[in-house]
Amino acid sequence: MLQIIAQVLGTLLLAATCVASPAPRPTAAPAPREIEQAFQERAIEKRAATCTFSGSLGYSSASKSKASCSTIILDALTVPAGKTLDLTDLPDETTVIFQGETSFAYSEWEGPLFAVSGTNIKVAGESSGGSILNGNGASYWDGEGGSGGVTKPKFFQAHDLTDSLIETLTILNPPVQVFSINGASNLELAYITIDASAGDSLGKNTDGFDIGSSDTVTIEYATVYNQDDCVAINSGTNIIFKNGYCSGGHGLSIGSVGGRDDNTVDGVSFTTSTVTDSVNGIRIKAIEGDTGTITNVEYDDITLSSISKYGILIEQNYDGGDLDGGTATSGVPITDLTIKNIVGTGAVSSSGYDVVITCGSSGCSDWTWSDVAVTGGKKYGSCTNVPSVAACS
Repeated sequence: MLQIIAQVLGTLLLAATCVASPAPRPTAAPAPREIEQAFQERAIEKRAATCTFSGSLGYSSASKSKASCSTIILDALTVPAGKTLDLTDLPDETTVIFQGETSFAYSEWEGPLFAVSGTNIKVAGESSGGSILNGNGASYWDGEGGSGGVTKPKFFQAHDLTDSLIETLTILNPPVQVFSINGASNLELAYITIDASAGDSLGKNTDGFDIGSSDTVTIEYATVYNQDDCVAINSGTNIIFKNGYCSGGHGLSIGSVGGRDDNTVDGVSFTTSTVTDSVNGIRIKAIEGDTGTITNVEYDDITLSSISKYGILIEQNYDGGDLDGGTATSGVPITDLTIKNIVGTGAVSSSGYDVVITCGSSGCSDWTWSDVAVTGGKKYGSCTNVPSVAACS
């Protein structure tokens, strides 16, 4: 009997224990929206950082960590030979600051030495000044530029930048072309100095700013010492160059236009700038036999001095060199061109030409030409189809 009672009591106690300690319920999973919000918050916290990279290994760390840093400080980097300082595909609203001198070691390759892309990006030198990107050009310069000799890297690839700013930088001793601007939208470049003056004897094709397939690009307060175009606009819309100073190169250029995927130049303004000690002052180049459009271009308040070949050169027979084509053609019409307030009295060498215009039979129309004083050189005797408002002298 006692044994039966004990068994009954044990059963009751076990049941009581099971009732008193129910199995814990699983925690409810967060909603998908909550997961996404938490992830975004963690990502913001992760990027809310200023990252500093320096020395010979900094270039690699900067490229690998670029998605983690809202501000990237590049302090006196030494970029190894044949390597790109790669800051492409930056997260929105990233700031890149160069401090001290960034140098690029010698290697025969095409480059670029530095590349950046993204939306709402700012690339700048440190506020105290002294930020230099040194391309080691003297190791490359051989008088051949991009046409021969050693292979030379292009410098600053500014492709696919939207709503962005590049400012307060000094580019020193570029091997060949400096800024390649392509696929940009609403990009501003301000207070940029390009100094290739040490290459005056052997430097070549050291273009300052080459622009293609871009919309709304403003370059202001640029200072360029080089041996090729200060600015060359090959295609694009709504391009402004103002308050610039160009020395030693080939002047303020449109083109060459033709023979590319994009051959439209529409809405360009060069204003309040100086071109000195250069081969050309103002130059517009349309390739003979090709098609495209050059329209709504303005040169206003341009001061020329010490021009060796052409004060103003407008040609529709370009074939790789100035005036080396055959008969000018009209496939790339030059329309709505305004040239006014050009100061260049005595500016052109006695062996050069003041104004040269070679247009196809229907290639040039709707021009405005006023207050143009370019003298010192010879009169060009082979101008063709010059609009009545202009003077080829």
